[in-house]
Amino acid sequence: MAAPVDLELKKAFSELQVKMIDTQQKVKLADLQIDQLTRVQKHAKITQTQMTSLPDNIRLYEGVGRMFILQSKEDINNQLTDKQRTADEKIKELEQKKVYLERSVKEAEDNIREMLLSRRSQ
Repeated sequence: MAAPVDLELKKAFSELQVKMIDTQQKVKLADLQIDQLTRVQKHAKITQTQMTSLPDNIRLYEGVGRMFILQSKEDINNQLTDKQRTADEKIKELEQKKVYLERSVKEAEDNIREMLLSRRSQ
């Protein structure tokens, strides 16, 4: 009678381990995405800072793919502001997702502990 319980316990344990590893990888991916978005924000902020010293009526070239487009300082500044805002929103979403994933990893670890403790108490 104990053998089927052991098999079920091992199966559940291995499934929890797989889910935990998968979740940990998703957390690492979220960290990488947050780092990348932070770099985008810093780049946009530095570019905006450099543009403030230029006259308002100046037109600048913006690199788009393999082309360069002539645009006003105001248009480029608006695009940079939008980039920063979008990156900030995505970072907030990723932080929330990361918190949820970390919580689920902790719950999975707790479930594994409970399974082991219940098995030992039998």
